[in-house]
Amino acid sequence: MKVLIIGFGNMGKTYANSFISSRFIKPEDIFALVRNGNFSGKENGIPEGNFSTTAAKEIGDFDIIILAVKPQDFGHLAQAVKPFLKNSQIIFSVMAGITLATIEKQLSCSKIVRSMPNIPTQIGMGMTVFTASANVDRKELFIIQNLINTTGKSVYVENEKLIDAATAISGSGPAYVFYFMQSMIKAAVDLGFNESEAELLVNQTFMGSVAIQNSYSLSNQEWIAKVASKGGTTESALRVFEKGSLENTIVEAVKAANDRALELGS
Repeated sequence: MKVLIIGFGNMGKTYANSFISSRFIKPEDIFALVRNGNFSGKENGIPEGNFSTTAAKEIGDFDIIILAVKPQDFGHLAQAVKPFLKNSQIIFSVMAGITLATIEKQLSCSKIVRSMPNIPTQIGMGMTVFTASANVDRKELFIIQNLINTTGKSVYVENEKLIDAATAISGSGPAYVFYFMQSMIKAAVDLGFNESEAELLVNQTFMGSVAIQNSYSLSNQEWIAKVASKGGTTESALRVFEKGSLENTIVEAVKAANDRALELGS
């Protein structure tokens, strides 16, 4: 199986590294179409000859083509590669907001997978939600899911609208977590800890909380109740969250991200 990755930024490199480290695809079977010639695959064993800056007829030789470019660059890219594509190829997109219908129309291909990964894919802890056009058969979908799972976990959805929702939840989600962590670190510093102590306190708290939540079959609400004893310190903090309608703010923020994802694809 030969794979072409169009765009070799963070996401393109992540897929290349994950495919190779999992031994799913050999380095010599991974190719990249890049904007300029400053890229190299030396760190992961991809031959330098597998990198190109110009779309050519060889594009039709690949089994899977991964579109890992910015959504705003897709229109120009489509014009460049469309003449060389074959309908038997699987187009695997990681572009936010660009729909299956748009990809099919601009590339004249019918086997398309649309996905939304997130940044933890870079360390094999990613979450990817994906869907596919009707012409992608079960065997092909299984192959794609195996490729995706080299970067973490995945969920297949039939309803394409859920890809935009995933963009707002798991795609943008790490930034929400980092925002909350940074706020807690600031509070810790304000209370007297130095920066490194504050970071350790908050980082370990998040890691431990996720680990214990995954270790037992308790709901988040049950865990909150376990930590927040009646009349205690945690309860005081939760009251401030409730007074400030923090839950509603988070929901509104996620919906705003979803709205923007829809705008990008319109």
